Amino acid sequence: MLKTAVRSRFRELGHLVGNTPLMAIDCTYKGKPRRIYAKAENFNLTGSIKDRMALYILSKATDSGALKPGAPIAEATSGNTGISFAAIGRALGHPVTIFMPDWMSQERKDLIRSLGAKIRLVSSQEGGFLGSIKLSEEFAAAGQGCFLPRQFSNEDNVAAHERTTGPEIWSQLGFQGLKPDAFVAGVGTGGTIMGVGRYLKSVHPAVKIHPLEPANSPTLSTGCKIGKHRIQGISDEFIPAIVRLRELDS
Repeated sequence: MLKTAVRSRFRELGHLVGNTPLMAIDCTYKGKPRRIYAKAENFNLTGSIKDRMALYILSKATDSGALKPGAPIAEATSGNTGISFAAIGRALGHPVTIFMPDWMSQERKDLIRSLGAKIRLVSSQEGGFLGSIKLSEEFAAAGQGCFLPRQFSNEDNVAAHERTTGPEIWSQLGFQGLKPDAFVAGVGTGGTIMGVGRYLKSVHPAVKIHPLEPANSPTLSTGCKIGKHRIQGISDEFIPAIVRLRELDS
């Protein structure tokens, strides 16, 4: 009976995540008219693409038994993932604790708390983002039955986009008789660029897949350089384990 109720809740949440609009943006580049298509991920439940990953990871973990009914969830994040796990985790009946660097925006902190999750802020002296990951792992190890999504190394993050975001983009462009020349996305965990990239490459091998990083923090292209920038949620001080640079274009 409990399993039936849980699956029903997942289905209900699934109606609020994904199948977002694809918007056409006309512009001029080097004096020539161009058109870019942008996925309006703000139409997801909490307003970001991270809802796809959070819902998929929790669904797979529930199916496998890794996430027990009512068990706590802990995750390290720079913001949007925390918002997604707070909303979806709480909707499924799980207490949620988020570990995040203390320099993230106040509205992100306030929103996570308003959704019923606890926040553990981590200073740069405690290790910043890498410190957040370490502390979340220690917290999960100490807690009975605590589930750690591990968004930076969990292949279900990639699968979420390979099975939803990628097919949506292909279908929406195909409805207009179009094929993508390239796909561009900023890299936080790398789930979006890897998952969408794998799907699009499988149906259209000629497509180019370009990861985006801040000029001031070119961690992907250098492997080590970290700098301050104003784009929260990407270039989080390291190259995530799920990112396979050899599968991407420069």
